Amino acid sequence: MAKLVVKQVRSQINCPQSQKRGLVALGLRRIGQVVEHESNPAILGMINKVKHLVSVEEVK
Repeated sequence: MAKLVVKQVRSQINCPQSQKRGLVALGLRRIGQVVEHESNPAILGMINKVKHLVSVEEVK
């Protein structure tokens, strides 16, 4: 499996509660924070939900 590096680049202020929960589930709490996850359908679904708030890079 590939690894994904997810970085929060925009604020969660004024976002729906489901998107805020998605960021927390990904482990993101503040702008500029970076987390690394395995690429799987659950993680990809969470990233898709908040794709306008994060940047994603694939690491091999």
